[in-house]
Amino acid sequence: MAHELEIAAGGSAAFILKPKPHHNLPPIGTPCANCATPLEGPWCYACGQSAEDFHRSIVRLVGEVIEGLLHFDGRLWRTLPDLMLRPARLTRAYLDGHRAPQIPPLRLFLVVLLGIFLIGGASGGAKLIQVGKPIAAKPGGKEVFTVGPSKAFEQMTPQERAQVQDSINRMKVTVAGDKPSPAATNWLKDRLTRTLADPERFTLILEQWSERFAFLMLPVSALLLSLLFAFQRKFYLFDHTIFSLHSLSAMGVVIILTMVSNLIVGDWAWLLLLPAPVHLFAHMRGVYRASIFGTLLRMALLAFGSVFAASVLVIGLIAVGLNGMGG
Repeated sequence: MAHELEIAAGGSAAFILKPKPHHNLPPIGTPCANCATPLEGPWCYACGQSAEDFHRSIVRLVGEVIEGLLHFDGRLWRTLPDLMLRPARLTRAYLDGHRAPQIPPLRLFLVVLLGIFLIGGASGGAKLIQVGKPIAAKPGGKEVFTVGPSKAFEQMTPQERAQVQDSINRMKVTVAGDKPSPAATNWLKDRLTRTLADPERFTLILEQWSERFAFLMLPVSALLLSLLFAFQRKFYLFDHTIFSLHSLSAMGVVIILTMVSNLIVGDWAWLLLLPAPVHLFAHMRGVYRASIFGTLLRMALLAFGSVFAASVLVIGLIAVGLNGMGG
């Protein structure tokens, strides 16, 4: 299936936006329309079907939709303030069993993740396909891209495209040792040539896979925390997963606010990311109750591990995108 996360997040968003059934409920004791069991509330306890009668005017239906959009699920307004301002209290409450008042962490994470990609796509997003200019030769005849200003493939002139293509034709890929691999070289040349000829398709493949690769940061974060707190037996993988869900969701909300603000105030919007380390510190120390030094040390190790994992995921994403250009 090509859009697993979109479907999951869409279902989660619908759950958040949908008010609890309270319109047009039949009297207690009315037979369920599905299984004829006498009703004792808004849901049939035998088959689980809603008892609400959906036969009503379009005016009332529109009014209920607007009401749902304006009021949301009450848990949204209890979850978001704690997520952004009191993250440790939110996570500790969930771990201690006080879960009904807040949005389930996985559902929240999926909706935030989907929001990032939807808003990023609507605002134009960042160009992922860029090449350096121009190509220079190192001693020994090896061709490399120089470090300097870059531009998207779509913005390249025919001369610049020809220059890049010439470099692609002369490249050699070494898999092990110093001897080039013809198979790997031909594979990379073919995929890069196809990408240069059709950058829009490559961008589309990256967009389709980026959500799945971004989701992998969840297990990566949980596993890193398991290693960092390996000697604290009172915490389990479940605890680290809930912490990661809340932490990544909070970071996602900040990214969404930053992207929206960037359309209004420009690059100054990225200053919204500066408090992120403070938020993580308060969250981690409050949940794990570690010392200041222990929290800062684990934050540094978590940041190093996350950057390394993200780099590997980006490389993997590009490899998947190139592979998708074949055929």
